[in-house]
Amino acid sequence: MLKLNTLAPSEGARKNKKRVGRGPGSGSGKTASRGHKGARARTGYSAKPGFEGGQMPLHRRLPKRGFNNIFKTVCTIVTLDDLDRFEAGSTVDRLALVEAGLVKKDGPIKVLANGDLTKAVTVKVDKVSQGARERIIAAGGQVEE
Repeated sequence: MLKLNTLAPSEGARKNKKRVGRGPGSGSGKTASRGHKGARARTGYSAKPGFEGGQMPLHRRLPKRGFNNIFKTVCTIVTLDDLDRFEAGSTVDRLALVEAGLVKKDGPIKVLANGDLTKAVTVKVDKVSQGARERIIAAGGQVEE
């Protein structure tokens, strides 16, 4: 019977660490597989991320174009087709969208006018496009931002 005190890894699943610098008979003695001289042969060596041994690093060789806004907010998109799965008269907010599996991550949610909405629902999200707002109201619903 399998018990906690009888647990053991499968045969050959665990291997001892290679012990380097333990004499010529070990196959990795003397220089301990580090080669002769150079930065990598020294103790305490650590290369910076992206360092390519003095060669111009890839991130500097590639051309840079345009502007990258690091403060850009990316909205999670929800369509009118997605909202149509909710029952008529229900309130669609972040919690309801997460429970329905339409929204996973944090951040703002925006409703776009893709598809058709046949039920009157109250929408409480961060942003709603003008076309989506008109279609929600036309279906008898409300928009609260």
